[in-house]
Amino acid sequence: MYEIVENGTTASSVYFFMISHPRVAPELLLLAALLAAPHAGRAQTFKVAKFNIGSDGGTDYLTAEPGTGRVFVSRGTHVMVVDGSSGKVLGDIPDTPRTHGIALVPGSHHGFITNGGDSTVTMFDLASLAVIKKIPVRTGGLDGIMYDDFSDRIILTNHSRPIGTVVALDPRSGDLVGTVELEDNAPEGAASDGKGKIFVNNEGKSTIQVIDDRTLTVVASWPLAPCEGPTGIAYDRATDRIFSGCGKTSVVVDPASGKVVATIANGDGVDALGWDASQRLIYIPAGRDSNVTVVHEDSPDRYSVLATVATMRGAKTITVDPVRHVAYLFQPEYGPPPPGSPPPAPGSRAPPRGPVVAAWFFAISH
Repeated sequence: MYEIVENGTTASSVYFFMISHPRVAPELLLLAALLAAPHAGRAQTFKVAKFNIGSDGGTDYLTAEPGTGRVFVSRGTHVMVVDGSSGKVLGDIPDTPRTHGIALVPGSHHGFITNGGDSTVTMFDLASLAVIKKIPVRTGGLDGIMYDDFSDRIILTNHSRPIGTVVALDPRSGDLVGTVELEDNAPEGAASDGKGKIFVNNEGKSTIQVIDDRTLTVVASWPLAPCEGPTGIAYDRATDRIFSGCGKTSVVVDPASGKVVATIANGDGVDALGWDASQRLIYIPAGRDSNVTVVHEDSPDRYSVLATVATMRGAKTITVDPVRHVAYLFQPEYGPPPPGSPPPAPGSRAPPRGPVVAAWFFAISH
């Protein structure tokens, strides 16, 4: 039923996933995208390109610049700018300690990077990549970031203590506009409906909080069961639906009622969610299960899993270029820990790891 054709070098490889032949060796199935096509007319071919982009540092989020092919990849202490079609490194933005996310604002020609290490936001020029300034954010806990086109503001979601916060910045000046206190100290992704509401996933309480864009106040909180630990989020403005990415079971929410109207089965270890509005495709990355679940929105309350695309362990965040219709992931590969390294802390889910030996950048297209 499935076939993989591989063509690549030690630095990069390309995998094509397609319906082809019923006889496939078991070892190939371990690498295959497991295509599920409940509606035969919707079966699609997914191509995965994989590039070793090099350099040091871990990662959190990455952000695609729509239509240009540039992808901004967080690397712990710096941000790499990569050509999504070739894996070529186009530039680097330094001095971003414990960096997490990147937001781009074409209207102001500025980009913004959250730095948890020194509680600042790096403001840079989109064309030259030159740093303009670093903006102190006193709440601390900087993590997620997005651009809200309705209010023309940068929105930060912060793991502040004792309680999480949302902070709004002016994308032209970098000035702080306002701060909102949340009900959880682990807010993750945020999404805008383009009409004056921002929706924030709270990973700790498994809720969505709704923020009024005009007044910067919380106006509602909705439970997301059966979702546990929501992280990535997207808003479909055509159907008025919220997609919340969660480990094993993601959910779809109707913002008119705050109720869960559909669930999606996916892998575990989800930390982001990608949405391609014109293609009606949701991409849900699972870092623990080493794959991406690709889902089609058939109608506002009905969803079909089209494919489960193999990636690698740890690849838990994703970004989508809605113009080129490509989804991107990134994950470093670590070597063994040096001799004499301390054992993992009790209860830790992550094994000890050594230095970065490769830096894998994935591009999923169809």
